[in-house]
Amino acid sequence: MNKKNITQFLQSVVALPLFAIAMPMTGVVAMPATPPAIISENSNVIVTPLLTPEEETIRSEHAKAIDDFLTARKSPLAGYGRKFVDEAAINDIDWRLLVSISGRETTYGRNMCKNPLAPNNAFGWHSCKKGFKSIDESIEVISKKLGGNDSNLKHYKDDMTSEQILKKYNPDSIVLGYSKQVIRLMKLIDDSEAIS
Repeated sequence: MNKKNITQFLQSVVALPLFAIAMPMTGVVAMPATPPAIISENSNVIVTPLLTPEEETIRSEHAKAIDDFLTARKSPLAGYGRKFVDEAAINDIDWRLLVSISGRETTYGRNMCKNPLAPNNAFGWHSCKKGFKSIDESIEVISKKLGGNDSNLKHYKDDMTSEQILKKYNPDSIVLGYSKQVIRLMKLIDDSEAIS
């Protein structure tokens, strides 16, 4: 290799990286920080769906509202705000619904079901006869059922309002005014949005 070829080679080694840095990367789209939703039929693994920056902001604000609300009430559920919000979004239920059910049923988990067969049940689910491996699992399972996404549970439909869900969860004929009591608690968490 002669001196001219060596010089050209060395210049290209230096120039190519500089050229690549200076050249705009047209058509290159940044990968999102959050992967798309994946729900496996063989497991209960759910990956957080893609969120726009606006959706992420709203979910974060809702999670903070829940956590602040539960912390003020000395609830063992404080810190699960984001879990409540994400599962509500995945199952298309109001983000305040399950938290408020826990308020009505177990004083936000402070009086969790005492039945040893019903651990981690802060929602009075199945009259405190059914438990869960963790609080996370209880939020996932109950949100899925209330959202009408469990084919084994036919009386919850995917297009029900919060009031309709509550009237199935604990009929007003059994506990007079149950749905109104829970809706009142939903408004305590945040009254700036209509109850869906």
